[in-house]
Amino acid sequence: MTRLTELTLAQARDALKARTLTARELTQAYLDGIAALNPRINAYITVTAEKALAQADASDARLAAGQGGPLEGIPLGIKDLFCTEGTRTTAASRILGDFTPPYESTVSGNLKRDGAIFLGKLNLDEFAMGSSNATSAFGPVENPWSRANDPAKRLVPGGSSGGSAAAVAARLALGATATDTGGSIRQPAAFCGVAGIKPTYGRCSRFGVVAFASSLDQAGPIARDVTDCALMLNSMAGFDPKDSTSVDVAVPDFAAAVARGVKGLRIGIPREYRMDGMPAEIEALWQQGIAWLKAEGASIVDISLPHTKYALPTYYIVAPAEASSNLARYDGVRFGKREPGADLIDLYEKTRAAGFGAEVRRRIMIGTYVLSAGYYDAYYLKAQQVRALIKRDFDLAWEKCDAILTPATPSAAFGLDEKHDDPVAMYLNDVFTVTANLAGIPGMAVPAGLDANGLPLALQVLGKPFDEETVFAVSGAVERAAGFTAKPQVMA
Repeated sequence: MTRLTELTLAQARDALKARTLTARELTQAYLDGIAALNPRINAYITVTAEKALAQADASDARLAAGQGGPLEGIPLGIKDLFCTEGTRTTAASRILGDFTPPYESTVSGNLKRDGAIFLGKLNLDEFAMGSSNATSAFGPVENPWSRANDPAKRLVPGGSSGGSAAAVAARLALGATATDTGGSIRQPAAFCGVAGIKPTYGRCSRFGVVAFASSLDQAGPIARDVTDCALMLNSMAGFDPKDSTSVDVAVPDFAAAVARGVKGLRIGIPREYRMDGMPAEIEALWQQGIAWLKAEGASIVDISLPHTKYALPTYYIVAPAEASSNLARYDGVRFGKREPGADLIDLYEKTRAAGFGAEVRRRIMIGTYVLSAGYYDAYYLKAQQVRALIKRDFDLAWEKCDAILTPATPSAAFGLDEKHDDPVAMYLNDVFTVTANLAGIPGMAVPAGLDANGLPLALQVLGKPFDEETVFAVSGAVERAAGFTAKPQVMA
């Protein structure tokens, strides 16, 4: 008999509707898995077992009555950046303490509306700042995969949504919410051998999501495969009047687009993504992806995104600048952690010093510097001008192609003790992903192969604004051609 946690989200949904499986049975199977593996992987900060089982019983009652939403009875993990009513929300930082929101984020509320069950809150890099999930105040998350030549080596799951990706890969959730500011859905999905999509900016509401960089942050799903991501995004997306950046556009049937195929589509291959020092296996996988799509009837088009080389420095000016502004609210006065001080300024300084980790403090200082008098025009304003040029590059590219195929990451997952002391090396992990956030376009990571050490590698599909359907169609074609079925060693 197939283990319940081996079912995909689509398979579990169908079994629940057919009443061959109960939501309580499925939820209990995931809670048992969390109890067994989470002490090692550290994917969950908070596990809400009692609430999850109560939600499962309610789902079973609705299903028995022939009712229930599109995700009725589906156990999910929620990145601990989404406010959840009555459940602690930490953003993986000491400064929020035991903050328990009295309201629900729109995205998690939409999932609840459609019948999803919440298993708990997932670990992340503190305030979503990081590419390794090593900056969490609750300890690093461990990738459930390991190197064939060094199985004892602990690997990062990627970040910031490392807890989301690791939980899905280790079968500790059927799917998970995540956020992407510069690649924080796609990079961890790639490192953990699962699928993840960053939708178009404005497709999913940011209301109730703890802010990092407001013009870049976007919520999206991480799940076992492309279809499961599509099913989750159908529930997560939609206009929200509580979010001024939410866009009032129709939410199509993303799952239907997965099987649409790519015949007649033009797939752009940006020459600037062929970078010096790119590992041969990354280049080989990219060429294989091109061959797969060509064999399925797509035409391959050479395109240029000339300002790509400026994307990383642009991102690491814009994102810290917005972060320094957003994180000013954590001062020890209104909520969260408070350190006593001799006066108000002393209270601010001691609270923020004790509450924020090293990476968050680093980004606040960078952001404050680039926004300061005398440097605003030279750095922040210039970065916004370059950002406009990056977006224009994509606008021109869409005249020649319908979607773009690139590598998702410059390498497979690296060790927890590697790159940690080199912020620049860590930032370079986002080299293939930050352009999508700067331009506001959708992008998806699809597992497509293994490296020489048996670690997952992924391809990235980028699409036109609000054309996630084409992204899902191309991603589905890549997934079918790749036939990726490998599982992490912790599950083998």
